[in-house]
Amino acid sequence: MDTNSKLNNWEDPHYVHPWHDFKKEANHFALASKGEGIYIYDQNGSRHIDGPGGMWCVNLGYGRTEIADAISDQAKRLPYCSPWYYSNEPAANLAKKIAERTPGDLNNVFFTTCGSTAIDSALRFVQFYFNFLDQPQKKTVIARDKGYHGSTYFAASISGKERDKRKLDTLSENVSFLSDVNPNLRDTNETESQWCDKKVTELEEKILELGAENVAAFVAEPILASGGVVIPPKGYHKRTKTICEKYEILYISDEVVTGFGRLGHWFASEEIFDIIPDIITCAKGLTSGYIPMGATIISNKLMQNLQNTNYEEIIFSNGFTYSGHPVSAAAGLKVIEIMERENTLQHVQSITPLFQDRLKAIETKFSIVKEARGIGLLGCLEGNIGTSTTEESKLKKDYDFGSLIDKAAEKRGLIIRPIINMCVFSPPLTITKEEINILFDILEESLKEVENTI
Repeated sequence: MDTNSKLNNWEDPHYVHPWHDFKKEANHFALASKGEGIYIYDQNGSRHIDGPGGMWCVNLGYGRTEIADAISDQAKRLPYCSPWYYSNEPAANLAKKIAERTPGDLNNVFFTTCGSTAIDSALRFVQFYFNFLDQPQKKTVIARDKGYHGSTYFAASISGKERDKRKLDTLSENVSFLSDVNPNLRDTNETESQWCDKKVTELEEKILELGAENVAAFVAEPILASGGVVIPPKGYHKRTKTICEKYEILYISDEVVTGFGRLGHWFASEEIFDIIPDIITCAKGLTSGYIPMGATIISNKLMQNLQNTNYEEIIFSNGFTYSGHPVSAAAGLKVIEIMERENTLQHVQSITPLFQDRLKAIETKFSIVKEARGIGLLGCLEGNIGTSTTEESKLKKDYDFGSLIDKAAEKRGLIIRPIINMCVFSPPLTITKEEINILFDILEESLKEVENTI
């Protein structure tokens, strides 16, 4: 038996994947063997453009020996030290470099293990913060339908994607959701500005309904990535931030996807959406996916407010075995160094128009595409494959759209991520104009095939 066959035999009875279907006897996955640039290779040597960029994270592409060497060198020198007893040089340096790139006074970096634990830590900090400000009743977190914030218990509880919660328990107390912010759901005679008014008003009404004295934070992704690359209406973020300020509610910007260059800036909150949040969370592009790490970044103002209380001790008893892990921090430092040396942010800004032009052109070319939307190097195709008489048949058609395009693209050398009736993609930021055209040429060929078979 060859090595690949052995690995597949070991995988089926032993490897429980995310979103594993326990009714299936086997959950077969291709075995990734190596990566190079924007491409990933399977065990048979087949090469595919990595359309999703891993999971929105491999921002600098594959085969970056500089990052691997930084990881190796740090592991040889100091693979680990307990964050309860020591700091370490890479983590201290990385905290400083992140603080230099964040908007406003967000200068306090708490390192976590991933995006989920970054959000979890942000939520715990918010409740901790109001406890020390003698407002222990301020506990409720407002989030949004279709938002995604992670898989830990607290983070999953504020995620607004129903399909992520099938038969999984989540918190219901102290969590409240706003309706979908997607401008494409507005009435035909309703302008985007009117839709924005409605969504902003909804937040304020929700605060008043719950009682501002009970609401601790509003959590929002600048772009709802896993929700289908949903771009809120213009002005939405700034206006919701103003409402939060009015009612002394903290604003958490979940930049796990948008941070570290995805929209052409280190962070999108201020540069793209003109807001300075109270807290920013990040992960993914922080280490370009080469090794796990996340961060919760807190403003000086919040820290100062805590220090001005009359308590003798203010101990935030939240942390992880791998907080500030020196090897992960070394990877993060190298990522920042490469991005600055190669002008990655400027590169993203320069290629974004082509990426978005090719994306939007799809909408007019294919009847099975309801909308092609995106921003920066984020894209989504939403399906339009007819009406159905029952909810069950509609759901089947929705799943057919994502699945069929995924299969058609894969056999042509492109991986995209199907999400029910959508396909999303966020290629490495290093992608060239020529590679963008190749990606969209494959996508259009795949859509032609699917359109002719549905």
